[in-house]
Amino acid sequence: MKLNPHANLEPGNNIRDRTQTRFVLIWLILFTLTGIVLCYYYVDRAFARYIYDHAISSFTVLKWLTYPPPVIQTWSPLLLIIWVFRLVSGKPRQWETILASCCISMILADQFRESISYIFGRYWPETWIDNNPSFIRDGAYGFHWFTTSHIYGSFPSGHAARMAAPAVITCLMYPRWTWLAILTMVVTAIGLLGMNYHFVSDVVAGTLLGGMVGYFTLKCLAIMSATQK
Repeated sequence: MKLNPHANLEPGNNIRDRTQTRFVLIWLILFTLTGIVLCYYYVDRAFARYIYDHAISSFTVLKWLTYPPPVIQTWSPLLLIIWVFRLVSGKPRQWETILASCCISMILADQFRESISYIFGRYWPETWIDNNPSFIRDGAYGFHWFTTSHIYGSFPSGHAARMAAPAVITCLMYPRWTWLAILTMVVTAIGLLGMNYHFVSDVVAGTLLGGMVGYFTLKCLAIMSATQK
């Protein structure tokens, strides 16, 4: 197995390259976190109310846009099993290892999302699961800290996280397909926001989480690949 991701992911790069990568990551994270806070105070409620008042969620196509993430994740374990057999029987092709890394990152992103959602316990924009309290129906807005109930699981968005993780890996490994990776994230976000399944800040946070998981998944696989040379 030989993985040759983006130069900054390869172990053994010079200190300057690694420092620049960390610098960019830190500022990207800080910028995104600032956006999440601003959305929470100034965008989320107005946007959710607009979607509801104009019945935008009545467009069925928006719901269809939210289907791919859980469907892809459902089949990810099977793809990983196939990859493991390929790994045991010989050296899998690079694209097979990249596909496996996408599957791993998607599963990890969703698990991280679930853990984080229990910490924040945010109310959903609308009532759609087990009579959950919501902003539209009850005016409930904010967080219900440290809860294990899924009725308070709006933050961060699991769909956004699951799409961002493999998208980041695709961008790093196949730059020419960056437009397609970004398109998948945008389309998913449109579906989530159009159906009022999530607040804007939920989607932004989920994208940040998924992106970080995807990046570090690829980085770990690159290190593993380097140690086997």
